[in-house]
Amino acid sequence: MHAAIAVWFANITNMAKWWRWIHFFFPLAVWIMSQWHVPNTIYLIGFLLSLSLYWTTFRTQVPFFPSTATVRQQVLTLIPQYQPMRIIDIGSGLGDMSMYIAKLRPECSVEGIEIAPLPWLISIVRAKLNRSKVDFRIGDYRLLNFANYDLIFAYLSPAAMSDLWQKAQAQMRPGCLLVSYEFNIEGVEPTQIIQQTDREKMVYVWKIK
Repeated sequence: MHAAIAVWFANITNMAKWWRWIHFFFPLAVWIMSQWHVPNTIYLIGFLLSLSLYWTTFRTQVPFFPSTATVRQQVLTLIPQYQPMRIIDIGSGLGDMSMYIAKLRPECSVEGIEIAPLPWLISIVRAKLNRSKVDFRIGDYRLLNFANYDLIFAYLSPAAMSDLWQKAQAQMRPGCLLVSYEFNIEGVEPTQIIQQTDREKMVYVWKIK
């Protein structure tokens, strides 16, 4: 009954479909684990893993969103070959976007910044194993100086886009590119929109004037 009520609330509030599955199975999973008498240590480990993954999501309102291979290919088309550029992926997660660009555009300087410790640590390890030259750092992208970059890629959340645009306008140099996957900036016309195959999510590009 708990699971059914949770799904009902998810439906009437128009939450994403995957949230409805979570709401349905979570109470059942709690009941099953209580029947199995799972040690409290397991719950502590799960909490610490979640904390290291989502960290300050309550403050930044930017959860963990991994990008897809298609998006990486489309962003790559915005970067001319043999033209050195300084590029940063803000909210770099596990580092897929940054390492992909660094591999195919070796003349570019590529950085990634991530606020959550676990994804950042994984990206560091992956970069070492793949001998990637990407400079991964842990921290808040809002403390960066956007004037240092020619292209900024963001896969954040709707809540962060207004502040992101204000920072880009204040700091980015004319001619530089701000690229966002899935989330548009309300009231700001993109310079270019790259359509995704699912016809729902798009890559938005703004050329700073």
